[in-house]
Amino acid sequence: MARQELKPARTIAMMTLNQFDAISKRAEQYAGPILNKLLAHTDEKQRATDLVFGTIRNRAAIDMLIAGFGDCPVERIPTKLLSIIRIGTYELIYSPAAPEYSIVNEAVENAGTVGGKKQTGFVNALLRQIHRHIKNRQISLSESDAKKTLPQTLLTGCEFDTDILSDPKVSLADYLSSAFSLPKWLVDDWLAEFGPEKTRQICFASNRKPGAYVRPNKLKTTTRELAERFRQADIDFDKVSNVIPAKAGIRKSNDADDSMIRLKSPRAIIELPGFAEGLFTVQDITASQPVRLLKPQPEWTILDLCAAPGTKTTQLAELTGDSAKIIAADINSRRLQMVKENITRLGIGSVSIVEYENMEKVAAELGPFDAVLLDVPCSNTGVLAKRVEVRYRIRPTTVTKLAKTQLQLLDAAAAMIKPQGKICYSTCSIQKAENSQLVKDFLRKNSHFELESELLTLPSAEGIDCDGGYVAVITGK
Repeated sequence: MARQELKPARTIAMMTLNQFDAISKRAEQYAGPILNKLLAHTDEKQRATDLVFGTIRNRAAIDMLIAGFGDCPVERIPTKLLSIIRIGTYELIYSPAAPEYSIVNEAVENAGTVGGKKQTGFVNALLRQIHRHIKNRQISLSESDAKKTLPQTLLTGCEFDTDILSDPKVSLADYLSSAFSLPKWLVDDWLAEFGPEKTRQICFASNRKPGAYVRPNKLKTTTRELAERFRQADIDFDKVSNVIPAKAGIRKSNDADDSMIRLKSPRAIIELPGFAEGLFTVQDITASQPVRLLKPQPEWTILDLCAAPGTKTTQLAELTGDSAKIIAADINSRRLQMVKENITRLGIGSVSIVEYENMEKVAAELGPFDAVLLDVPCSNTGVLAKRVEVRYRIRPTTVTKLAKTQLQLLDAAAAMIKPQGKICYSTCSIQKAENSQLVKDFLRKNSHFELESELLTLPSAEGIDCDGGYVAVITGK
């Protein structure tokens, strides 16, 4: 049987975005699962991944340029051609190392596979028109005119020969919304809550290419041992402290090996040495904080009420030496299967998986619990760099509806813990309505509980990049 011919990264990106756009018109969809099925057809996996997520992440800004310089509303461009043009525009702006001729020529070739000569001419003309207006594909932001420059990184941007953005001195919200492809109402919320400088930082962090962090499975290995395995496999990495600030209630660990590993060389996670053996789990530093803040004990019985996919569930087991009694439940039975796969791979024996419909019976038999981990469904505004599609779906009403669900889950958790038991409430949101305000509302109505500690982490693109999120530990009196 002949070996299947591999496809270029741009072709895989085009195919992914075509499918993504077609399905998204009917229902909420994520590009990741579509891309994963197509990656086997290219040897440029990392590049194809960057093209897909980079194009979606910056889509509003890209469409603004297509409509402005091409004098053609994107709604009038056939989906298959639009995907090609978006990818080409993304590369012209955000991939300054890629040669212009290669970007345009391959876009034209791809257009030829989905249309005729007229379509190739249209794609060629539009991309060249956008390129003609680019004055400098990479310039220091400190040396450029903000109205003419789309930021690429914290330090650089792509400069055009005409104003493409609002004047930040006139309307910072309009500028940030357009420059970073974010909803204006969300930027307005951040400006009101965090002020101009922190909001700028959040916007940059929401559009960064997020790093990958690995949490060593201390039941099987140490950070030093895992780092040595990576070193021997020529994997570029560094060790990063995952200690929560002292103000959050956790002091620096005496264990010098208490750290995570940041991967610097692109590599499929499942291909890393030690993955199949269960030596590590992929987890962002911010996502690792709730369980650490809870400080679970080996003798506890713990309920993880929203457990899927099991990253925090397995962290509970690891931090308690696999000696606690941990119950994992989730309303999504399909995703609950992922918890089972994770505990099996990591060799964990202290976790019992329970279908959500059986929770009431299990709670009656095993409860009340020493602690409930409540990692609730949320708006994902702290993880927009990774869940790139969310920015185009979220509405103010989304946050309001989610807050109601979150409060209901918090009430349910409160009914299942022992006196002096703990609830660890966490989100990957940075919206006050889902976090500190919601916890305050709960405590006001439930005077027999008190706030032990809380921590809001804003997403960051500086130094050690990380996601945003919130955690509060609530204790019964």
